[in-house]
Amino acid sequence: MKIHHLRSATFIIESGDHFILVDPMLGAKGSIPPFSVLRFKAQKNPTIDLPLNADVLLSKVTHCLLTHSQSFGFKPLQHSDHLDFSGEQFLINNNVAVTTPAKDKTYLEKYGLRVENGIQAWESIDFLGGTLTAVPAQHGHGWIHKLMANGYGFILSLPNEPSLYISGDTVLTAEVKRALTEFKPDITVVAAGEAQMDVGQPLLMSRTEIMEFIRLSPGKVIANHMEALNHCPTTRADLASALAVEQLQQKVLIPLDGETLTL
Repeated sequence: MKIHHLRSATFIIESGDHFILVDPMLGAKGSIPPFSVLRFKAQKNPTIDLPLNADVLLSKVTHCLLTHSQSFGFKPLQHSDHLDFSGEQFLINNNVAVTTPAKDKTYLEKYGLRVENGIQAWESIDFLGGTLTAVPAQHGHGWIHKLMANGYGFILSLPNEPSLYISGDTVLTAEVKRALTEFKPDITVVAAGEAQMDVGQPLLMSRTEIMEFIRLSPGKVIANHMEALNHCPTTRADLASALAVEQLQQKVLIPLDGETLTL
């Protein structure tokens, strides 16, 4: 298995002839409005362009996993850092088979996406000769998560490959801990940017929760969702320093944009 990290939470899983795109934010730098205008610098998103090798990798995509996309079926509230307009057009134009939370299926089909699977919490489905299991994700601490597009993480188990848990946009919950301790994934992916809006508590795991997630993970951890969005203050260097203090740096991979990890 190879993980091709593109930007933020967007990456491609390569397994044999399958190239699985995760949460496509594919627009140009500055194509999305700021997610914060008071707490952080009001900079348009994404704050960086896609890496130079993105087009070559995207040309190979066969499937797509969407961890979450919509709140209340209202297009302006779509989580464009996981599915933006360019990502939508890519999936539509290439007729890519999409797997997503069941609650998002009708919404996405309305805009022309080909949704092959709408999956329910803790449901396991056949997927590319293996299985895919949906793990509930709570997108934020406190009341704000009720306004967010709460979706799922995914545990992907493919033949002759390490199992992979993509935790998605979530805080550390009992469900996330269950996924780590019960399924024992070989590789985990954690959103480590500590995103915050101008109001409410953080939308992702705190630094303390990230460290606990890493300790609970049976194997290697890939940290993403950093240095591409104006409401995610944590940098790769910040995380690396924190990992060194906790003596966890050998367990965590922090890919650069455009980097390929072979697992």
